Amino acid sequence: MTYLERPADGEAEGLLVLHHGRGTDEQDLLGLADMLDPKRRFHVVTPRAPLTLAGSPGFHWYVVPRVGYPDRDTFDAARAALAGLYQELWERSGIEAARTVLGGFSMGAVMSYAMALAADRPPVAGILAFSGFVPVVQGWEPHFLDRLGTRAFIAHGRNDPIMEVGFARRARELLEAGGLEVAYYESDVGHQIDPAHLPAAAEWLAKL
Repeated sequence: MTYLERPADGEAEGLLVLHHGRGTDEQDLLGLADMLDPKRRFHVVTPRAPLTLAGSPGFHWYVVPRVGYPDRDTFDAARAALAGLYQELWERSGIEAARTVLGGFSMGAVMSYAMALAADRPPVAGILAFSGFVPVVQGWEPHFLDRLGTRAFIAHGRNDPIMEVGFARRARELLEAGGLEVAYYESDVGHQIDPAHLPAAAEWLAKL
């Protein structure tokens, strides 16, 4: 996969992978690296989604037949591509899954949930989900039993017209019911990352 990197200042204490939203690319969230990690403790990676769609700009993680329910084939292909990327990063950096945070915006948040909560994936340290949802896909379901140490940060806008705030509230309920610790934030913005949530996300990440 194509990706960009922002190195840590010195030896990295963790790995932060930020997955962009629908129709953008690996440049989109790179600017968040220093806002989320101002002390540069993390090695930050921003991958490009593998899918292009006719008539739609940028790159996509999966096809959207209905919001909340990704197309299975393209969703599975994106998961396989990310699994390969993570393995490459872990081997090259020496930073294991237990010191990795998976985050993103919109579709990228969906993929963070999908990779962090899959039974066939190793547990990670954290999930950073801006304006996303836990997907419903045949053949995939969230798994919690062996990842109670995974923590989550969820932020969403109450006026989001694309992924309504109920998705975030259900994600919070699902994760907490599964035994995960969740930091949850809402504000009156639309489908965007609210800058007001970034200091809280940075504090959460630093403590993690």
